[in-house]
Amino acid sequence: MFIEAIVQTPQEALRAEELGVDRIELVSGMKEGGLTPSYATIKQVLNEISIPVQIMIRPHSYHFSYDERDLETIYEDIRNVIHLGGKGIVFGALNQDKTINMYALETIAGISNELSITFHRAFDEVPSQEKAYYSIASSKNVRRILTSGGKADCMEGKEQLRRLVALSDEIGGPKILPGGGLKVDNIKEIHRHVEADQYHFGSGLQVEGDFSKGLDREKVRIVKNNTKI
Repeated sequence: MFIEAIVQTPQEALRAEELGVDRIELVSGMKEGGLTPSYATIKQVLNEISIPVQIMIRPHSYHFSYDERDLETIYEDIRNVIHLGGKGIVFGALNQDKTINMYALETIAGISNELSITFHRAFDEVPSQEKAYYSIASSKNVRRILTSGGKADCMEGKEQLRRLVALSDEIGGPKILPGGGLKVDNIKEIHRHVEADQYHFGSGLQVEGDFSKGLDREKVRIVKNNTKI
């Protein structure tokens, strides 16, 4: 069972590894929903921890329909990640009609054959998650899709998450990574219903739910125990 946690600094990354988190999502600007971290932060984290690192690639928080200048920034940020030795990125892009921007996704997948891509919660804005899943699955290097099942959080979206996990298992496509509103008092129920093999936590693993206070050792312990069912 994989537990992924959001971190924003090298100190938080080291803390996550120490507490037994299996993978981290490195971001900046959590108040804006998560943006691309700085070059220096990426470099430090990649040099200092051994667990897998997925790096957010998101130039702004306005929307997920990127123009050509946005996309050039995105491609350059990904090349920088690769230059630093990173392989994991978190990315999502939509067309104006909220369908998956396959041109952007396939361009990114073609930058390096070693990329491990998480398609993020832009997936929760698409008109049909099943159709979007098949589109994403046709692109190489997308390993997982972060989603709350198209709802505000995983508890509300648990029925759809269960269907998406079954679809992933059926076709052997990208794994479903439930995320959004996960915390110690609901992960057991959600896991029993959804039966994913990995989960993504944000404020639910932080001391008092506050990113400025860092990861809570006891919450990490409880979550890891509650997903062994």
